[in-house]
Amino acid sequence: MIKVAIVGCNGKMGHYVAGAVAQSVDCETLFGIDAFGQSKYDFPVYSSFDEAVGVPDVIIDFSHPSTLDGMLGFALERSVPCVICTTGYSKEQVARIKAAGEKIAVFYSGNMSLGINLLIELSKQAARVLGGAFDIEIVEKHHNLKLDAPSGTALMIADGISETLEEEPQYVYDRHAYRKKRSKNEIGIHSVRGGTIVGEHEVIFAGHDEVVTVSHQAQSKEVFAAGAVKAAAFLAGKGAGMYDMGSLLAEKLV
Repeated sequence: MIKVAIVGCNGKMGHYVAGAVAQSVDCETLFGIDAFGQSKYDFPVYSSFDEAVGVPDVIIDFSHPSTLDGMLGFALERSVPCVICTTGYSKEQVARIKAAGEKIAVFYSGNMSLGINLLIELSKQAARVLGGAFDIEIVEKHHNLKLDAPSGTALMIADGISETLEEEPQYVYDRHAYRKKRSKNEIGIHSVRGGTIVGEHEVIFAGHDEVVTVSHQAQSKEVFAAGAVKAAAFLAGKGAGMYDMGSLLAEKLV
């Protein structure tokens, strides 16, 4: 059984992760880390890694960028792999994450859904096949409380597609500011904000007299927690390096 430490366990996503671990046949929670509140679980919760008792097999972090240094310090000192799901890191923090990957196994992804990462792989394959003959547009939809636009996942999709194209495309976020014909060398990225939409992403390949679409809908944030637990099971026992959902999917598809 893989012993997991959950960073940010008392937060909304932390609750989902704790539930996903409890339902897993591969993992169990050793302890949680959360600066706010006492334990609401059947496992101990510490305010920092300095108080933690025991060494987990994997750390799952769904917390806040401010916890990074303490987590990486603990992980590096004890050679514990990390699944890092937190977003909003500075460039310097991302550099520290990548540096840690030279010494321990680090799973780092902007979206922990297996489905959305499969969408990225399918979109890359479609771009390879359709090439420059089809125009590419990305539409993402989220709830009305989301602060950033476009979503980090939409940019992940665009970046993945860009890797497959012969010429680096231009990302176009807003066409109302100018009047001109769409160029072939662009990827349009559009954001919708409303209601309680968890997350929807659609990639449109529009060609002459035909349209191909690839889409994904997240019905609940539980899918991200489930993906994080799958990543923890995948990462346990892995050697030093940077891993992501592409790594996990590649192993599943072999």
